[in-house]
Amino acid sequence: MAIHSVLINTTDASRSVDFYSRFLGVEPIEVTETGAVLDAVTATLRLALVDSPDASTWVSDDLQAGFRHVGFKVADLDDRVARLHEAGVPFQLEPIHAEGDVRITFFYDPDGTLLELVEGPLQYHEVYDRDAVDQDWGLGEPSRPRFDHIAETVADVRATQEHFGQLGYRLMAGIHQPNDPRGFEINFLRDGDTSLEIFTYDRADKESRVPQLSAPGFVAAEFDGVMPASATAVGSAFGVELFADPDGLVHAAVAS
Repeated sequence: MAIHSVLINTTDASRSVDFYSRFLGVEPIEVTETGAVLDAVTATLRLALVDSPDASTWVSDDLQAGFRHVGFKVADLDDRVARLHEAGVPFQLEPIHAEGDVRITFFYDPDGTLLELVEGPLQYHEVYDRDAVDQDWGLGEPSRPRFDHIAETVADVRATQEHFGQLGYRLMAGIHQPNDPRGFEINFLRDGDTSLEIFTYDRADKESRVPQLSAPGFVAAEFDGVMPASATAVGSAFGVELFADPDGLVHAAVAS
């Protein structure tokens, strides 16, 4: 395990616990009126109530640098999508067959966090670390949704690799997007049972976003390890000091 927790602000804790339990099969570890800790197999989701949230500046355009989505592996994508549709959950992308021979879909949690479901083992176009790929595939088909990755858009994949390399992540594999005119490529950094899905767009302009700690939705990723020297302090939340990487992905580090 490398990503220890995913930190999410919620405007209604009980609603969020119900949402993640019903649609993503998480198992509550601790639930209070002001938050929750939920087991997502390879990491926990930590929810915290924000009473007077700031308006979020996050947008779903992947050309905004920093956090993009939280991904889960599933074995029953169609069944879960049907339940989400029945409940009126908003989708960003209906199920498609994507590059890498997987089926994916994107939808939003009640506070605007973009979530992805992935069905099937990714068939990477480029393999840089065979052992890491074998470890990834070796997790097998999940019996319930399994937290898999956090996606981020960056300006320089090498700088990102160097930054997260200090937390134990290594370049595992890549997926090409040959039909995207923006020069879209995906690289995967891996440590333990979780990945960082790194987006680059070499032929498109990107915009930055100032990190927000009091807006609803995704706040940060909490890693096992020691904070890289290249991180910038941005404040504290969830009882931990938070930092940002060069592209604005907020994260914490807990020495294991």
